[in-house]
Amino acid sequence: MAIELLKGVERQKQILLDNTLRFARGLPANNAMLWGARGMGKSSLVKAIHAVIIAEQPGSLALIEIHREDIASLPDLLNVVRGARRSLILCDDLSFEREDADYKALKSVLEGGIEGRPDNVLFYATSNRRHLMPRDMIDNERSTAISPSEAIEEKVSLSDRFGLWVGFHNCDQPTYFAMVDGYAAAMGLPIGADDLHAQANEWSVTRGARSGRVAWQFIQDLAGRLGIAA
Repeated sequence: MAIELLKGVERQKQILLDNTLRFARGLPANNAMLWGARGMGKSSLVKAIHAVIIAEQPGSLALIEIHREDIASLPDLLNVVRGARRSLILCDDLSFEREDADYKALKSVLEGGIEGRPDNVLFYATSNRRHLMPRDMIDNERSTAISPSEAIEEKVSLSDRFGLWVGFHNCDQPTYFAMVDGYAAAMGLPIGADDLHAQANEWSVTRGARSGRVAWQFIQDLAGRLGIAA
């Protein structure tokens, strides 16, 4: 998705674009955690920024997606790309559950060092959880531990290894309509603004949410009903 179509995340867009551009140019940059509301364009923003950089500097930055289930193999991946061209590794929808030890592999990578993240690799993750673990797990360990603060320090501190925390929050109705307007204009849908907003509002009510994902799903449905190819 074109970066111009991502609405309601202007500040997040600028922060992440600046950080990624610095990395692509060989300057210091931070690993980033994109956390917050579902469907607000976290992973779409990373991919859109990569597209912007590739358009400006072809071949300067590779984008590698790694699944949550493959986190344990991350050190092996780093050994493969170490010394190669600059690479941005993205793990979408990252989180950890009770008794899940894979976070240690990620923590080791983020800490750097000889066997940690090489200089030519940047790591971005998206998550619905700010601390990558469920709140009830944090509360439970606090309530049952002899030293509550130490009991969860290792797991919570994982999120501290990300130099950038970029928050994404639920959008209001004007922002939702701006998303819908942008998508409709980009696809050239023949529909008036009032009718578009009325239908978009009904769509969001039936789904109980407003987000970029909901807006895009509505536009896909509307384009199909209007006979407009994507």
